[in-house]
Amino acid sequence: MPRKILTVVILLMAVTLTQAQTAEDTYNKYLDFNLARLQGEQDKAMELSRQIMQDTARLSAKVKINFFNSLARLYEDDNQSVNAIPLYERVVAAEPDYYVAHRALGYLYLKNIPDADKPLNTPSTDAEYVKAVKKALPQLEKAQACDADDNTLALIKTLYKNIGDDAGLTGLNNRLKILKGKCEDILGD
Repeated sequence: MPRKILTVVILLMAVTLTQAQTAEDTYNKYLDFNLARLQGEQDKAMELSRQIMQDTARLSAKVKINFFNSLARLYEDDNQSVNAIPLYERVVAAEPDYYVAHRALGYLYLKNIPDADKPLNTPSTDAEYVKAVKKALPQLEKAQACDADDNTLALIKTLYKNIGDDAGLTGLNNRLKILKGKCEDILGD
């Protein structure tokens, strides 16, 4: 009987150690992922990201959001916006004041809309265009409020005009003032 108890205790210790090593291993892969990304080793970073994605539950909440943001940027740089968007959405949901991800989302939502930034003579009735614009505008507004940019402001105004939303355009300055109250430009680990 004592031998069985000893065996069970040893097994429980082994399981505990394996789980601890796995969490540490996942974090180390995250560090390696960042290093590969910063060194321009996209293939290595992508491979590490696939391994990390299988075990993100082992990362702290802040590290996980940083990882999602970095991976989204990696996808964005590789013209894989369809993969970047859901990751940026997770970042914005977790860190709503992190305007950098808002800016990326705003532009990515418009990426597949031809000439989305071109002024129209009459408001668009194209449902797909209007849907993309309405999705992009709050993101672009948050980015504009936190980091004013003439090009982004011009785009926002053009988009409101292109969908015929005069009330949205009229209230823009007030919304920007309110949004400016909380802005983050760096995610912490």
